[in-house]
Amino acid sequence: MTTPLIAVKSISCSRPEGDPIFTNVSFTVNEGDIVVLQARSGAGKTTLLKCLAHLNLYQGAVEFQGRSPRFYGVPTYRTHVQYVPQRPSLLPGTPRDFMDTLATFHSRRIRNQGGASTLNLEHAIEVAKEWGIEESFWDRAWNTLSGGEAQRLALVIPYGLNCAEVLLLDEPTSALDAHTSELVEKALVAAVKSHDTTLKAIVWITHSEEQALRVGTRFLNLTPTGTHEDSAPAVP
Repeated sequence: MTTPLIAVKSISCSRPEGDPIFTNVSFTVNEGDIVVLQARSGAGKTTLLKCLAHLNLYQGAVEFQGRSPRFYGVPTYRTHVQYVPQRPSLLPGTPRDFMDTLATFHSRRIRNQGGASTLNLEHAIEVAKEWGIEESFWDRAWNTLSGGEAQRLALVIPYGLNCAEVLLLDEPTSALDAHTSELVEKALVAAVKSHDTTLKAIVWITHSEEQALRVGTRFLNLTPTGTHEDSAPAVP
């Protein structure tokens, strides 16, 4: 039996006051999957993605290729399984500065067997141009970018880092118009199918049934007491 990329085993997560957000969530993510995560608003979709990225405390187990995040070291695990938020935080400097900073992280040097971190900024710049982001935007301060510009740059950066096998996407096109959204969708779907990138699977939150149909290969419904798989999207 092939080991799944991600195995989620009976995880639960609670609010700070102790009330459960969800319990007993289990599922797998395999190579080639684009899993559309569905649930009513406030049900914990973003929280679940953050648990998968080891950014939130949870009970249960999350494994990448059969190993826990601590086996790899959590910072290194996050280079394999990368969370992209819906609204990028306002960061200091420019997107190019951000790429340069990430390249210095020890976890990324570990991924390259102790050498310099592997970056492909030129590829990221070219993809961004296809999404309507000119090269000059890489040298603009984050706080001068519109919501859609910042969202596209935050999403294209994983291409430049060239190491994530799984992307966890939280409504990645919510600030984009329909045409640009479809450009982004096509690029991400092609990347999962391609053998020229490291990307092997995506877990994708969307409230658009049309988008879910365009990108999804599987549809997972999150409830307070677990998950179940649907044959078609049921986005509220």
